[in-house]
Amino acid sequence: MSTEARAVTPARADWKLWVVGIVALLWNGMGALDYVMTQTRNAAYMAQFTPEQLEYFYGFPAWVVALWAIAVWGGVLASVLLLLRRRLAEHVFLVSFLAMVVTTIHNFVLTDGMEKMGGGAAAFSAVIFVVALGLYLYSRQLARRGVLT
Repeated sequence: MSTEARAVTPARADWKLWVVGIVALLWNGMGALDYVMTQTRNAAYMAQFTPEQLEYFYGFPAWVVALWAIAVWGGVLASVLLLLRRRLAEHVFLVSFLAMVVTTIHNFVLTDGMEKMGGGAAAFSAVIFVVALGLYLYSRQLARRGVLT
């Protein structure tokens, strides 16, 4: 095989890419479901929250809602791109992660979200942060190894 042919042939993806990609799609799909249920004010879904928490959710400024949408839908898109072995997954995971960081700062630093939502919400946000960062770093590693094209 010539050097040129090897340069354009992507590195082989192992089974871990498929496992991570499918789990990432399911994980980010749950975030997207939460976004849709909250934005459509689905009564059955929103019944789990107190009136104060509902007021808090429904009072988000438009820019927070927009960044929340970018975070969750970006995560879904990046997961699909990862499964398709596209290098763009790395960049979309990064944008999704950064949007999530900004919304988290708004929700727990700039507002009284910790008080309204309780410590469990902050702990779950920390898990979301770690997963989102991990997916970005994983996709970056795959892109650098030539697995993503």
